[in-house]
Amino acid sequence: MLTPEQIETRLERILSSVQKPARYVGGEVNSVVKDWDSVSTRVALIFPDIYDIGVSNVGLKILYDQINQRHDALAERAYSVWTDMEAKMREQGIPLYALESKRPLGGFDILGFSLPYETLYTNTLNILDLAGIPLRSADRDETQPLVIAGGHACTNPEPMHAFIDAFVIGEGEEVIHEIIDAVQARQSQSATRADLLLALAKIPGVYVPRFYKTHYMDDGTVSHMETLADNLPATIVKRIVGKLPPPPTKFIVPNIEVVHNRASVEIMRGCTRGCRFCQAGMITRPVRERSVDDIVEAAAQAIRSSGFEELALLSLSSSDFTYVVELVNKISEKFKGQKLTISLPSLRIESVSIDLMDKLREHYSGGFTLAPEAASERMRRTINKFIPDEDILNTTREIYRRGWTTIKLYFMIGHPSETIEDVQAIVNLCKRVIAEGRKAAGMKVKLNVGVGTLVPKPQTPFQWVSVDTRESILAKQQLLKDGLRDRSLKLSWTRPDDTLLEAWLARGDRRTAEVIHAAWKRGAKFDAWEESRKHEIWMSAFAECGLDPAFYTHRTRRTDEIFAWDHIATAVRKNFLFQDFRQSLEGKIRVDCRQNCYACGILPTFSNLRREHPGGGWKCPDVKSPAKVSHPLSVIRGQIPVSGD
Repeated sequence: MLTPEQIETRLERILSSVQKPARYVGGEVNSVVKDWDSVSTRVALIFPDIYDIGVSNVGLKILYDQINQRHDALAERAYSVWTDMEAKMREQGIPLYALESKRPLGGFDILGFSLPYETLYTNTLNILDLAGIPLRSADRDETQPLVIAGGHACTNPEPMHAFIDAFVIGEGEEVIHEIIDAVQARQSQSATRADLLLALAKIPGVYVPRFYKTHYMDDGTVSHMETLADNLPATIVKRIVGKLPPPPTKFIVPNIEVVHNRASVEIMRGCTRGCRFCQAGMITRPVRERSVDDIVEAAAQAIRSSGFEELALLSLSSSDFTYVVELVNKISEKFKGQKLTISLPSLRIESVSIDLMDKLREHYSGGFTLAPEAASERMRRTINKFIPDEDILNTTREIYRRGWTTIKLYFMIGHPSETIEDVQAIVNLCKRVIAEGRKAAGMKVKLNVGVGTLVPKPQTPFQWVSVDTRESILAKQQLLKDGLRDRSLKLSWTRPDDTLLEAWLARGDRRTAEVIHAAWKRGAKFDAWEESRKHEIWMSAFAECGLDPAFYTHRTRRTDEIFAWDHIATAVRKNFLFQDFRQSLEGKIRVDCRQNCYACGILPTFSNLRREHPGGGWKCPDVKSPAKVSHPLSVIRGQIPVSGD
């Protein structure tokens, strides 16, 4: 294994010949460099995409901060290298290394991958290969690092089961410490790798695939999941952090311009809207909010320590934050007169108040992004996002009237039972928005329209439906292109092949792992990048493995079907998801669960957490039976300490 000095020497030979060499040198402001020999456990946190994207990942920032607060552990970072750098590294025999110490990844105790979306899978394999680590968990010996992964994509871990030793299901702030403790116990006891994996499998929220076996029915669907070791849970329930810890504030300042070059503070976690297509909204329940004062103080520390000129206040639904107006007031006052841009992503159309827009004026320079998702009343009822056209028109009109010239509207096509008339409604609504904008602010107004295609994700009410066909998607996109020809309109869309790839990976089972491996061997990587996607490679990989890709996309699931991910529980009951799916077929709306609880299952889980961790500093109603729940989730929100309580 090369030493850091040897790696540095070889890097000097090649950095001048690659794009953006600053991606690969480390040494950024606020990066943490610890004495390697002073700690017991070394963790490399890895985002399997290039530095320009990965350095801004919020999940890795949180874990980097959490681990480096320990006196007995360190965390360093690694990212995918671009193709030019990879070729040079393989030519010079340089293994992938961590930026802080330049040590090879193979020398760490734990490699922790962040997998927020499925098109990072082939990059994960490429990173392991470039690091000289066996791709398959079964092929790693006692000298190899423990390979773990977490993130939203891990709510269906089966397509990557062969390559990852252990998956973290749910939130990582607490469980990462339990994993480190288990590794340290193994080190002190000289335990085998198998012993360590068994110990990890007994940690709540940790899934170790080698101790589970999938059985299939004759039609290719899952029969059941068999547990291969005693005293392991049949269902792995996600981890929920009862009270959000203080957010990180010493952000790494990138060496180059990156995608999100800013400080960020997570103001709340979870969402109560219940959009039926939204995996994030389902799997991050319940809502937990930080106090206004804590957010303002964290923002001030982050700006002071980094010098960033942009601050993002993050959540799935920022304008649903209980005290959002108070927060914007205090943030605006705190940074008054400073050249600081404040972004408040994920604004809800129906909750964007005129007052909030006015208060954002001094520090908000960008356009507004609003997400109607559908444009016909029928489709809005289907997806449980009912927003009258008049609300959209009123909100966009007021945004334009107050001086903002650009708005982005985001829609989806491919919803269940969608017709061509529902797609035409998108055209009609966009034309009305731009017409109202011109009345309010003149011909300078612009409207950017983004149209994605639904991928029915695991752990959502739409997990029973099929993906729209390629031919249908193309026809709908052509209608949009023809109907939205206007110099003030800019239309973007997702290619059907990209939608199908995401769906294959998101809805796959254990057999899909062989497809991923076959595609990687054929050169698939950077699948999240439009210029790097190679549809024909994936089709060849499916053929090599004897699998029909349509099995994972173009079939409606049986109502009693056992999914490949059913042994992974996000604390939202499958029965609830199915009931919600049935209601979507009937066009029934479920209002925000702050107004009415629908017994999705999260409240009993939250109550159990409170009983298990009584000192957590948060409260939850005692719930004895999901069928008898009557507490709106706002009860929980109201009992979490926030400014003004």
